[in-house]
Amino acid sequence: MCGIAGFSSFRQDFTNCENLSWMNIAKKMGETLLPRGPDGIGVFVNKNAAFAHTRLAVRDISRGLQPMTRVHDGFKYTICYNGEIYNTDEMRADLEGRGYKFSTTSDTEVVLYAYIHYGNACAERLNGIFAFAIWNDRDKCCYLCRDRFGVKPLFYAIVDDTLVFGSEIKALLQFPAVKPTVNRLGFAEIFAIGPARTPGYSVFKDISEILPGDFAIFDQYGFRKYPYWRLESKPHTDSFDETVERVKFLTNDAIRRQLVSDVPICTFLSGGLDSSVITAIATNYQKERGERLNTFSFDYADNDKYFASSDYQPEIDLPWVEKVSKLLNTRHHFLECDIKTLFDNLYAAVRAKDLPGMADVDSSLIYFGKEVADRGFKVALSGECADEIFGGYPWFHDKEAFDAATFPWSRNIQTRKLLLKPEVLFELNIDNHIDMRYFDSLAALPKLAKESMTDARRREIAYLNIKWFMATLLERQDRMAMSCGLEVRAPYADHRLAEYVFNTPWNFKCRNEVRKALLREASRDLLPDEILYRKKSPFPKTYHPYYEKLVSDRLLEIINDQSSPILNFVDKSMAEKFIEAPSDYGKPWFGQLMAGPQLMGYLIQIDYWMREYKIEVA
Repeated sequence: MCGIAGFSSFRQDFTNCENLSWMNIAKKMGETLLPRGPDGIGVFVNKNAAFAHTRLAVRDISRGLQPMTRVHDGFKYTICYNGEIYNTDEMRADLEGRGYKFSTTSDTEVVLYAYIHYGNACAERLNGIFAFAIWNDRDKCCYLCRDRFGVKPLFYAIVDDTLVFGSEIKALLQFPAVKPTVNRLGFAEIFAIGPARTPGYSVFKDISEILPGDFAIFDQYGFRKYPYWRLESKPHTDSFDETVERVKFLTNDAIRRQLVSDVPICTFLSGGLDSSVITAIATNYQKERGERLNTFSFDYADNDKYFASSDYQPEIDLPWVEKVSKLLNTRHHFLECDIKTLFDNLYAAVRAKDLPGMADVDSSLIYFGKEVADRGFKVALSGECADEIFGGYPWFHDKEAFDAATFPWSRNIQTRKLLLKPEVLFELNIDNHIDMRYFDSLAALPKLAKESMTDARRREIAYLNIKWFMATLLERQDRMAMSCGLEVRAPYADHRLAEYVFNTPWNFKCRNEVRKALLREASRDLLPDEILYRKKSPFPKTYHPYYEKLVSDRLLEIINDQSSPILNFVDKSMAEKFIEAPSDYGKPWFGQLMAGPQLMGYLIQIDYWMREYKIEVA
């Protein structure tokens, strides 16, 4: 995993440094991404393009340096790439059979030759997570591409007829013509649907994002985007038993493919179904190699004392982690975050994401990611995305959420509306912004003929979860972990598995009213029933009163400081009442984990983001 950045223009000669040192600008953009790739930085500059790359060495440690250039038929092709290709061996064999000679075992070289041979259609053949840019000297164009679910980020801007791109927004802001400007639409994103974000939007006025499943071409004729993959709705003809077998194969294959690495690998283990299935398969894989799997679990100081059971989080993970680790004989590491560190990392989380995010849900992953990386691991597998793919979240099952004509994980918007000044609420038109995003998303959903209204609604919720909620969690996972130099892979986001399960009937996914029954049935030979049928418990959060005091005190300081930029949006008197009110952990305002303390943390992050990034309000 790595960081990429660069720019391209047909009105500039980047080898001419009379006024600006283009190489230094490219290098400066790359340097902002060093946490993503602490193992080295490389820069490439020619007349029409400049690339920067920071490397986290996972494959072919000594020879997989980037930017990488290869010559074919007398023309040069240069790539800067961030990702992992899980069908590298098959792709290499295919290309070798077509006459291509490889000088490394890195997947970077495979991607480059795949582009040289297959052109714009290369991404269709890749199984993996990726974002890359290729300069094509034959066609004089810059090609950008992003994986199917957007696991790897790729932002871009077109300024002064120049394409500027990067893995993170901070890299683009190092380019002289790109400014940290946010307009009404951007603030509507922040206050209406945040910490989610509309696909393709960055919040910043002139910065966009290559959509998941898209590639783009920039040449002398301009900038053009094209889809190479979209979720499709198809009739499902397999029986339940056939479906179970297919899911079993795809899950096993996805996990085993994602365990390939030239550096130590581990799994995140919560003792729940999703992470335990991954850990069981990973354990068998490691045993075949005569190795013992390392696993990590996360919790917070004094959580045994302050944990509060709820419908969203029924029990603490620790006893279940111990059971699974003992059962599978993993080398387990318990990590515990203290509350002050959790609070302090709210700011680090903003710097990692370049935006306000999921408050302590983000900041905790920075702490845990750093601890895992400090123990010598560069790659981890997590159970992220299983609930979106297999229908595990409460809003797949709750009638009120099922019937609500809005995003089911973000139905409670009244509190955030009350916190805004009336004139801001009017200007941002929050309800309209949410409705517009919601109905635009549903309009893009591929329909299936002769589907009942109930089944059609199930498909809508599954689609929204993949396109929005899963994207939010994958962004969190990438940005927080990569800020620590840790690559986290999500096998349940394998596109083959997602495509297949998306089209399976609901009575397969929730057979006999058992949530995620399909995954449980497919995993019967891996784990005992007490693990397979454990009730869902999400990523842990703290209930410690000290954390609530820290965010309350800090937010009070902010709203009592007349220079605080957030006061342009937030009603001070309403914020004071909100701080004084007791927190209701049972009514999240976003997802399952974000209640009152997390909303205070979110407001703290917004204020810090506006100060730190010197946001210009348009």
